[in-house]
Amino acid sequence: MNVLREKVLTLDTMNPCVQRLEYAVRGPIVLRALELEAELRQGVKKPFTEVIRANVGDAQAMGQKPITFLRQVLALCIYPDLLNSPDFPEDAKRRAERILQACGGHSLGAYSISSGIQLIREDVAQYIERRDGGIPADPNNIFLSMGATDAIVTVLELLVTGEGRTRTGVLIPIPQYPLYSAALAELNAVQVDYYLDEERAWAVDVAELRRALHQARDHCRPRVLCVINPGNPTGHVQTRECIEDMIRFAFEERLFLLADEVYQDNVYAEGSQFHSFKKVLMEMGPPYAVQQELASFHSISKGYMGECGFRGGYVEVVNMDAMVKQQLLKLRSVRLCPTTPGQVLLDMVVSPPAPSDPSFTQFQAERRAVLAELAAKAKLTEQVFNQAPGIRCNPVQGAMYSFPRVQLPPRAVRRAQELGLAPDMFFCQRLLEETGICVVPGSGFGQREGTYHFRMTILPPMEKLRPLLEKLKQFHARFTREFS
Repeated sequence: MNVLREKVLTLDTMNPCVQRLEYAVRGPIVLRALELEAELRQGVKKPFTEVIRANVGDAQAMGQKPITFLRQVLALCIYPDLLNSPDFPEDAKRRAERILQACGGHSLGAYSISSGIQLIREDVAQYIERRDGGIPADPNNIFLSMGATDAIVTVLELLVTGEGRTRTGVLIPIPQYPLYSAALAELNAVQVDYYLDEERAWAVDVAELRRALHQARDHCRPRVLCVINPGNPTGHVQTRECIEDMIRFAFEERLFLLADEVYQDNVYAEGSQFHSFKKVLMEMGPPYAVQQELASFHSISKGYMGECGFRGGYVEVVNMDAMVKQQLLKLRSVRLCPTTPGQVLLDMVVSPPAPSDPSFTQFQAERRAVLAELAAKAKLTEQVFNQAPGIRCNPVQGAMYSFPRVQLPPRAVRRAQELGLAPDMFFCQRLLEETGICVVPGSGFGQREGTYHFRMTILPPMEKLRPLLEKLKQFHARFTREFS
């Protein structure tokens, strides 16, 4: 009885799909950054005094202040006794009371229905209608979720099927947000890469879509086309013409469209504008508007809100088969319900204070200040990188990241290969160890063969961002000299 026996769950017996899964944004370089932070706390001497985690789009971790009105309504919903406090504006109290009336037992601690609180889904529908110039949105096509990630994975679960050459293929942009490659690995789907055109500010080229699709048909059954707009990690904003081309392509090739639009509030560059896939699809008219299947996603984690930890978001489905929509609700039911605090914050995002409300002036001032600072940081990042020999950065038109291309000397590439590392991972590791700056290598997002990049968030406060950019520029120059 005392003989040690082999464990039931080992690396050899666990789900192989999970082992294949990788998520660069929180990968080995980030784990090393955490170790360095611990070493600094223990008094270990380093060539830097702090680790700057510029690897992830976590606004409040970077010092961004929460929007007052959002937190006031959330506080009132979580602790309703505060409704009697004179410290909260009347419009915040009215909004909290309205939401609590829609909750089971008038408490945020109750489960909601699996698709989300009906009142909030109705508010989301009204928001989409206003955003899209009056094009109708049906609350029954809206499912609330724990951030956009949760909803994206759920819709992919519906779409992935088959084995061998009939396995579902999913076209994803390269560079991509690693959620997609990770989810496809976990679901045992086939990742089909289409490359964004770096020379044209990361535009989508239909000829490249066709190449990817036709090559994939030799070994899988492509059924899904994903797009991220504004782009992560690239920071680009697709033109309306580009979106129309993608819709036509998806329609002609019978592909289900997934539109990741979580950065729709984050557009900075002059001449750039966010166009929702739903709006463009509807304005294209029949047959596209009545037949092309689409799921579009939004979140409270990005934009001016930055409420990542509360996990709120939604998906709107368009032209989805009614019976499949029932299956989607069933999948959501297994997860019971989205977090109710996340739902409350989502409601404030989609129905902010009106001009006649006491909180309107402060809300608008805070929102504008966040977005104006992000726009200034986007421009600064592009300018500083493009002044550095060997670094080239496309305009950061939107989102929260730059994705500069770096030239690495052949000796550095060979040294990386000797260490069993991707060359840009070697560069980013050295950057972290020597400067304390944590960025994510481009190989974690995908890139064309022979090119090297890294993703850096533009979220650090301006007083930290300026020296960070200068340090990064100087490190690249030293690194280049060392390996030349």
